[in-house]
Amino acid sequence: MAVAAALLVTTNWGVYIWAVDHGHIVESSLGYYINPLVSVALGALFMREKMDGFTKASMAIATAGVLVATAMLGSPPWISLILALTFGFYGLVKKKAGFDPMTGLAVETLAVAPLALIYLASRHLAGEGAFGGPDLGATIFLAVAGPVTAIPLLTFAFAANRITLQRLGFIQYVSPTMQLVLGLFVYHEGISPALVVVFAAVLFAVLIYALSRREPARAPARTPAR
Repeated sequence: MAVAAALLVTTNWGVYIWAVDHGHIVESSLGYYINPLVSVALGALFMREKMDGFTKASMAIATAGVLVATAMLGSPPWISLILALTFGFYGLVKKKAGFDPMTGLAVETLAVAPLALIYLASRHLAGEGAFGGPDLGATIFLAVAGPVTAIPLLTFAFAANRITLQRLGFIQYVSPTMQLVLGLFVYHEGISPALVVVFAAVLFAVLIYALSRREPARAPARTPAR
């Protein structure tokens, strides 16, 4: 289970890094908008979490948006779908495994560390390594990227053991919102009509889901008899 989780999150981050480097920040943010809906579906299929009518409507609207965007683009938004599916299944595996968060993250890291070290060694031997090179800024940013990646994964592991996949998924909307803002207003990426359609559908689905959630009322505390 730990190895499966390691491969899923490595694929997720690999695709995400490639997308950011190639100017697809907006499309990658869409993947993390779709991800909570994947978590809802996986929770219903594998964890027997119930879906009410509003949740089913949210799923149907988001799915329709992806299908329409696929028709407009002539092909599915692969970056978004790969990111959504890999991180959705990562959450499912983490919940199924139920590891202690620190232990789970350590085992996942050890599982992929040999592959990472081999790749980094090959890049340095080819003269294309960045860490420790003449660009001090790049070295610092790469070092900071470690905790920036590990801390969210650690807190995600804590959450995966404590709350439902449905709630876990929808809490994560802060991240893709920040990515969308960065892509549009900091890196000035364009957004195609197809992505506008799917963003509108997914955000509408999220709105329906969020407004339909109700916390169970707590019974008032009883005053102890004297």
